[in-house]
Amino acid sequence: MPPKHRIATILGLALPIIGGMMSQNILNLVDTAMVGTLGDTALAGTGMGGFANFMAVSLLIGFSAGVQAMVSRRMGAGDTQKLTEPLHGALLWAFVAGGVLTIAYVWLTPILFPYLHPDVQVASVGIPYLQARLMGLMAAGLNMSFRGYWNGIGKPGIYFRTLVFMHVINIFLNWVLIFGNLGIEAYGATGAGMASAIATWCGAIYYFIQASMVSKDHGFLRIWPSASIQKRVLSLSIPSSIQTLMFSTGMTLLFWIIGQVGTAETAAGTVLINLMLVAVLPGIAFGMSTATLSGQALGRQDQEDAYQWGWDVSKVAIGCMGLIGLCMVLFPQWILSGFLHEPSTITLAKVPLQIFGATIFVDGVGIVFQHGLMGVGATKTTMKVVIILQWGFFLPAAYLIGPMMGFGLVGIWSMHAIWRSLKACVFGLIWQRRNWMAIQV
Repeated sequence: MPPKHRIATILGLALPIIGGMMSQNILNLVDTAMVGTLGDTALAGTGMGGFANFMAVSLLIGFSAGVQAMVSRRMGAGDTQKLTEPLHGALLWAFVAGGVLTIAYVWLTPILFPYLHPDVQVASVGIPYLQARLMGLMAAGLNMSFRGYWNGIGKPGIYFRTLVFMHVINIFLNWVLIFGNLGIEAYGATGAGMASAIATWCGAIYYFIQASMVSKDHGFLRIWPSASIQKRVLSLSIPSSIQTLMFSTGMTLLFWIIGQVGTAETAAGTVLINLMLVAVLPGIAFGMSTATLSGQALGRQDQEDAYQWGWDVSKVAIGCMGLIGLCMVLFPQWILSGFLHEPSTITLAKVPLQIFGATIFVDGVGIVFQHGLMGVGATKTTMKVVIILQWGFFLPAAYLIGPMMGFGLVGIWSMHAIWRSLKACVFGLIWQRRNWMAIQV
């Protein structure tokens, strides 16, 4: 393990990010649990709609990586007077792109959603749910830009506080809008989408308020981003957005693949994927910490330290994620019973959850190096690796093994474990070669 002071530095950055991201996906699980009381059809519809929304948001997520790469490098070099210039560039692009995408996706949802799931009843739930969630698309882009900035300057606690604020609002509005409490009409699954959109906008407003108080010395809302800065933000963000878009599209296709097995499998898959997204959050948080620490080290011209942070963080991630995986292996039925209410559906999900738990520590290493590479500006490299391995290997293999050969969810999650392990090996090798040290941001 790395020395204690380096572990303390890693945890000081990672824990607030873990807390914030855990709150995001715990919220997804709360949504799942609340909607789950409406039945498997509602659960399948919101699960498919949720990943379709993730696919829409993915075009804006790249702003987080672009801003963090530029801000962390400037922070390490001591250039703080114009530290918010990359943030301003990302906010402008998020505002424009978010508006255009919202209009386009809301219009396309009724046309495209039936292709995502063959069950008409599932589509009847998923379409209005997705359209409601899309109302928060622009706010999500603004939030991603702020996330990159706070992580880049080493203040992830602000990110954590804002997400907790958002999620308290979201859970309360879920209770009101899904079930019709406080005299409000019960909107069912659509109410969950409405609550998420409103909470996302509340988070964006709160970010602006905090930045106006915390980042005055960094030029917040007082510096117009130059054309070169806007271009650089796009050049770093677009590959990351394409990567996330292809990943989220692949996850949506994964839902379609699971849907070919059956509706009960789709309900089980919804819970499995949401649990998976919660479980990998420490790895993503450690990866973002690597991005900050390695980026700042490169700003100081300390290449050896930038390299060593990747390995130090990965060691901490192995221990943390190994414990999470052990719980999944030992107590799968207890975990699943909180979200699934049909015994037969729980049985379908049990072994896939154990497979994921047994290999999650390897996945954590891959996530650390992937986000570390994105944080030092190697967004094109990570994009290529993610797309090739997901679309060239995992999705075809999952379709072949799952619905075609009849191995169902067990076969699909076995292919998932192999895919994530391959990705960890590739990213570890790229980090070891150190070619990323020459990238200028």
